[in-house]
Amino acid sequence: MSVLGDIVSGIFRHSASPASASPASGASPPTAQASPVDVAAVMDKLAAQSKEKLDWHKSIVDLMKLLNLDSSLAARKRLAQELHYNGNMNDSASMNVWLHKQVMIKLAENGGRVPNELRG
Repeated sequence: MSVLGDIVSGIFRHSASPASASPASGASPPTAQASPVDVAAVMDKLAAQSKEKLDWHKSIVDLMKLLNLDSSLAARKRLAQELHYNGNMNDSASMNVWLHKQVMIKLAENGGRVPNELRG
């Protein structure tokens, strides 16, 4: 599965009730559900349960950590390639800001309800 697919699946999986949650199939990101997934509610809940102070609102690294995904530079570069980043991948600060914005846009496109201020 793609890095973006892992992110979308992770958020959608956490939004499901424990009784209806099923393991990710690994095929593709989930399509829009009957009702939009409240991305902020899911991520805020994960952040509250975390032992680390992680700011998913601003950091792609923290967002990935909260979903128990690989947040290494190599993983973020793969994500950047998937999303067709055309900036300098060696400028990780700029790339990370761009990635965060693009992930919020993609979440919204795939049935996530993302706060307007996070869509840039």
